[in-house]
Amino acid sequence: MNVDLMGALPGAFRKLDPRELLATPVMLVVEIGAAATTVMAVLDPSTMAVGVAIWLWLTVLFGNLAESVAEGRGKAQAASLRALQQETTARRLPRGGAESDGGYDVVSSTSLRVGDVVLVEAGERIPGDGDVIEGVASVDESAVTGESAPVIRESGGDRSAVTGGTVVLSDRIVVRITSDPGQSFVDRMIALVEGSERQRTPNEIALNVLLGSLTAIFVVVVVSLYFVADYSDAHQPVVVLTALLVCLIPTTIGALLSAIGIAGMDRLVRRNVLAMSGRAVEAAGDVDVLLLDKTGTITYGNRQASALLPLDGVTDAELAEAALLSSLADETPEGRSIVTLVGGFETGAERLPQPPEAVLVQFSATTRMSGIDLPGREIRKGAASAVTAWVGGSNAQLDALVEQVSSTGGTPLVVAEKQRLLGVIHLKDVVKEGMRERFDEMRAMGIRTVMITGDNAVTARAIAEEAGVDDFLAEATPEDKLALIRKEQEGGRMVAMCGDGTNDAPALAQADVGVAMNTGTTAAKEAGNMVDLDSDPTKLIEVVEIGKQLLITRGALTTFSVANDVAKYFAILPAMFVVAFPQLDVLNVMRLSSPESAILSAVVFNALVIVALIPLSLRGVRYTPSSAADLLRRNLLIYGVGGLIAPFVGIKLLDLVISLIPGV
Repeated sequence: MNVDLMGALPGAFRKLDPRELLATPVMLVVEIGAAATTVMAVLDPSTMAVGVAIWLWLTVLFGNLAESVAEGRGKAQAASLRALQQETTARRLPRGGAESDGGYDVVSSTSLRVGDVVLVEAGERIPGDGDVIEGVASVDESAVTGESAPVIRESGGDRSAVTGGTVVLSDRIVVRITSDPGQSFVDRMIALVEGSERQRTPNEIALNVLLGSLTAIFVVVVVSLYFVADYSDAHQPVVVLTALLVCLIPTTIGALLSAIGIAGMDRLVRRNVLAMSGRAVEAAGDVDVLLLDKTGTITYGNRQASALLPLDGVTDAELAEAALLSSLADETPEGRSIVTLVGGFETGAERLPQPPEAVLVQFSATTRMSGIDLPGREIRKGAASAVTAWVGGSNAQLDALVEQVSSTGGTPLVVAEKQRLLGVIHLKDVVKEGMRERFDEMRAMGIRTVMITGDNAVTARAIAEEAGVDDFLAEATPEDKLALIRKEQEGGRMVAMCGDGTNDAPALAQADVGVAMNTGTTAAKEAGNMVDLDSDPTKLIEVVEIGKQLLITRGALTTFSVANDVAKYFAILPAMFVVAFPQLDVLNVMRLSSPESAILSAVVFNALVIVALIPLSLRGVRYTPSSAADLLRRNLLIYGVGGLIAPFVGIKLLDLVISLIPGV
C-alpha cells in the first residue's frame, strides 16, 4: 500500500488543478477554502492560520490521492496489456476469399480494417480481433485471460472469436477482422482499467448531487454565521469560518467517492472480468434474477457419446457399425465422440475402405440428420422425431429409450437403416463442477436463477435439477429469452444474463447486466456490458458480490462521513463562541485545550481520516449474504457509531499534541 501511495503522489498533485475538481464539488470548495486561508495566512500570519492553510491543502491532496491510487492500479494492469499491441505483419487475403484465391499481401497489422481476411499459422501472433472463418487451431490467450492452458478456436459455432495479440500454437486459421485499429478488445480493456473511460453511475451522480447540495447549504450557513457573529460581538476571522465549513461539509465521502467506483471496476478486472461501464458494476449489486444459458455455461457444451442402446433384435456390433458409418460426415465434437466410443466395439467398419460410390450426408438444420448412402444401404442418425419420420414410424421400445435418455438430462440420437430402427446413442451434456454450491450461495443472496436452453422440457428439467437452478425455460428461442427478460424487468426486477452464442446477443443487450463469455462469439461480446475472460459462468456470483460490495462500501463510508461531522461540531462551535458566550463551554465535552487548538485539531483529523479510509475504499467492505435490514443495522452499528466515536478520540489525541505547539 505504501508503494501505491508513493507512486500515486504525482497524479494527486496534478489533480490539484481546479478543472480536475469540477466533477467533485465538495473537494473544489475545500480547495477554494485552502486558497483563501493561504492568502489570509500571508496577510495576517499566525500559527493557527498557517496550520489551517497547510492542512486544508493536505485535505485536497489526500482526496486526490485516493482517486490517484485507484487509477494507478488500473494503469499498472494496462501496461501489461499494451505488450499485446506490438505492431506485427499480417498476411491479408483477398476479401471474403481463401488462400487459394490468389495469394496474400504482407501488410502491417495497424493497416487492417473491419472485413479484412488474414491467414495466421502456428507460432504467429493474431494481428487483430476477428472471427475464424476457416480452419481450427490451438490458441494461447494467457496474455489476456491469465490462463496458461491453450484454447481451441474454430470456424463456425460459438468458439470462433479470437483476440488480437494472442498467439496461434498449432495449425493454421483464416480470420476475418472485426475491429479497426484503436477499437480492439484490448484497446477497450486498457481504456477501462485506466479509468479514462469510466462514466459515473446513476447512484454516484445522485450522491454527488446530494453532496453538492449539502455543500451549498453549508456555504450559505457559514456566510450567514459571519454576520450573525458580528451582530453578537463575536467576530470570527475568515480562517476560522473556512475551517468550520470544511469540517461541516461531507469531505470524507466526497474525497473517496470516485475511488470507490474505480476500485469496484478494478476488483472485477483482477478477477478477469471486463466491465464496459461502472453502471454495469453497480447494476450487478442490485440483481434479483440471473438467467443462464445452459450450453457452455451451466454445462460444458460439448456433448459426448456415453452409451449405445440397441433395440430388441439388434446386436451391439450392428448398432455400433451403423453409428460409426453415419458419423463419417459428422465433424462436430459429438460426431467425433461417437467414433471414439465405437472404437471399443469390434465392428470392423473402421477398417473397411470407404466405397468410392458412398455418399456422405451432411447434417442439416432442416433434416436434423446426418448419415451415409452406400450401395443398397442408407443409414441415418439424428433427432428422434426426424429419424422416426424418415423411417415411417416409431415403436414403444424406442420411445421408452428416448424418454429414458432425456429424463437423465442426456440427448438421444436415433440410428436407423432404411426402414429399420436400430437404437439410440446417448449424448451426455456434463454439468460443470461446483454449480450446485454456487447456485445455493446465490439463493442465499436473494437471487433467483433461471436456466435457458433449447432442449426439450424433460431434458431441461433433469439438467436444472442436477445443477440446482430455481427455474428453467425449455425450447427457448431468442425471442423467448427477450420476452422473459422484459417480463422480469416489468415486474421491477434487475436481470443479469450470461451467454456466449450469437443467439444470446439480443438477450445480453436487453439485460441490465449482460455477461458474455470470452470464448463466445463477437456478437455476444459486443452485446453484453461485461466480458468474462475466463469464460467461467460460475464467476457470476463474484460479479454480483463485487457489485453489492461497491454499493455497501459507498453506503458505509457515507454513513461514517455524516456521523463523523457531528463530533467536529462539538469541537469547533464551542471554540468559536465560548469567549462571547461562556455558557457554551458545557458543549466542550472533549475538554480541548484552547479554541485555536480545537479548530486546528478538527481540521487535521478531517484530513487524516481520508488517508486512513483509502485502504477500505479500495478493498471494499466485506460482503456476506444477508437481508437489507441486516445490512442497514450493521452499517449503523459499525460505521454510524464508529463514525461518532472515532472523531472524539482522534481530535482529543491531536489536541494533546497540538497544544504543545507555541502560539496555539
